[in-house]
Amino acid sequence: MQSVKEIEKIIKNLKPDEIPERVEVFEGDERTSVKKLVLAAYKRYNKYLDETERVKALWTYENDLFDEGYQYICGVDEVGRGPLAGPVVTAAVILKKGCFIPYINDSKKLSEKRREELYDIIMKETVSVSIAMESHEVIDEINILQATLRAMNKAVSGLETRADYVLVDAVTIPGLAVPQKGIIKGDGKSISIAAASIIAKVTRDRLMVKEAENYPGYGFEKNKGYGSAEHIRAIKEKGLCPIHRRSFTKGFV
Repeated sequence: MQSVKEIEKIIKNLKPDEIPERVEVFEGDERTSVKKLVLAAYKRYNKYLDETERVKALWTYENDLFDEGYQYICGVDEVGRGPLAGPVVTAAVILKKGCFIPYINDSKKLSEKRREELYDIIMKETVSVSIAMESHEVIDEINILQATLRAMNKAVSGLETRADYVLVDAVTIPGLAVPQKGIIKGDGKSISIAAASIIAKVTRDRLMVKEAENYPGYGFEKNKGYGSAEHIRAIKEKGLCPIHRRSFTKGFV
């Protein structure tokens, strides 16, 4: 008979979709500890089934467009409209049709660790991905909305595989030569937009961590340029650094 520790190791190392077949053999074990392990495994499996259904539902917009004959559906999202410093970053992502990416969601609903994990998975599941940004200078010059729309247009134009339909979070992009649809809270409704939100978020966060080395003392490695109390206090004490958005920080200096 296998020990409880041996069974625990086996069960914990199972992928969720392996659980029903591999755990069944332990269901007749009368030891309390094993019964708890089996119960926990099936709970994990049920959560996996729920997540599978949630992710399948995220394909609704894309599947409807596939049915209409579109092949390369691009999701677009931005990160960085609100910070006091740094660029606005946009991503355009065309996913492989029907790919399954567990836990994908609006980047704001995910932990940093989960976003980093999903970034690598998404990059492997793309037909094409493009990242574009506009600097703090451009934001100050033409305003954040126009800078965001310009970056989104650049991201779509930069795709190696040309999109034939674009799904965008919340807005529509002026000047696109392909049909598009803006979806309110689209990063929680479309898998392509969710993927774009994660790629944009991780890209910008990594950039701001590097900027923290160039401009120490503002906490960019933690606040990523957003207006935290620490960040605002640093601006008042140190003044603005070169990557601050002057149009966003007039009240602090």
